[in-house]
Amino acid sequence: MRMLLADQGQSWKEEVVTKDSWMQSPLKASCLYGQLPKFQDGNLTLYQSNAILRHLGRTFGLYGKDQREAALVDMVNDGVEDVRRHCSQLIHHSYEGGKARYVQELPGYLKPFETLLIQNQGGQAFIVGDQISFADYNLLDLLLNHQVLAPGCLDSHPLLLAYVARLSARPKLKAYLASPEHVNRPVHGAQKI
Repeated sequence: MRMLLADQGQSWKEEVVTKDSWMQSPLKASCLYGQLPKFQDGNLTLYQSNAILRHLGRTFGLYGKDQREAALVDMVNDGVEDVRRHCSQLIHHSYEGGKARYVQELPGYLKPFETLLIQNQGGQAFIVGDQISFADYNLLDLLLNHQVLAPGCLDSHPLLLAYVARLSARPKLKAYLASPEHVNRPVHGAQKI
């Protein structure tokens, strides 16, 4: 969400909630699903990361150019979330004993994205079509986090490696990625990595 907003030239106000304040405040009870993120856009309040991403995608025209591309963007985003669930399981439940196996399986998790890039202008464009979509930001976030988790993890996926470099070089996104707000943020929601 932050990368999308930054790259689209939008400003936002973020309220950081510490674990202690979360557990001791009425905020948790006020959240629809008892969890964050919570996103306020005028009088619209949204919960759930992917609902927020899809809303931002529709708002800023980042949902493909037609129904076909929108369906592919949804498919990619769901694929990203599948990998994110595997990674979350590792980080929060089996990091010490499971990291080596996860890193070994990672190329298989990433292969579909490399395949999609090959199919879209030989990997020289975005993940779907010829304009950036909300799924590109979600995939970029996933890939950048994995480069912290397992440096070199994209070496066997040259198109994904080039994709990360290409998207990260977009001027507004590059500035955000270098900002303290991004650099000082925990990776995978954990300080282990």
